[in-house]
Amino acid sequence: MNREKEEGTALSDPSKKSLPSTPSVVAWTCPTCGRRFHRAGQTHVCDSTTVEDHLRDKDPAAVGLFHAFAQAVQDAGPFEYSPIRAQVGFRGQKRIFAGVRLTRRGLEGYLDLPRSVDSPRFRNVSPYTRRLFVHHFVLTSIEQLDAEFVGWIQEAYQVGQGVTTC
Repeated sequence: MNREKEEGTALSDPSKKSLPSTPSVVAWTCPTCGRRFHRAGQTHVCDSTTVEDHLRDKDPAAVGLFHAFAQAVQDAGPFEYSPIRAQVGFRGQKRIFAGVRLTRRGLEGYLDLPRSVDSPRFRNVSPYTRRLFVHHFVLTSIEQLDAEFVGWIQEAYQVGQGVTTC
């Protein structure tokens, strides 16, 4: 079976792309890579990278951080992984709201939030759209996934659901 060519297959195997969750509203599935989008004809990077590809041969501490981060997202609500070569994206019903990549330091990633958060925990914050700010972070220990950070994940999750107001 050619996973890249079969429509919808890339997200239908939970071991490859998504956690068990409520299916999101999908307007279009790329016929080349199988990625699903809210908007028909969405510009994107065609890629068949899996979550397992990102975890393979990585430092166990970074893998543990990834699983803890993914659990925090799952606790916020249903989502789908949207992995590409550069990162593992987390997609809500309307859009990707977070992304991470495993590094020697731990997890490097971003959260899309409807406001600019002034915190030393974010190494860079910049406007992404009129209503969203991208917040870049580095997590090096599980302790950094505390209540404050989980609150930001929950706020970003709402962005993924289409809510872009505080």
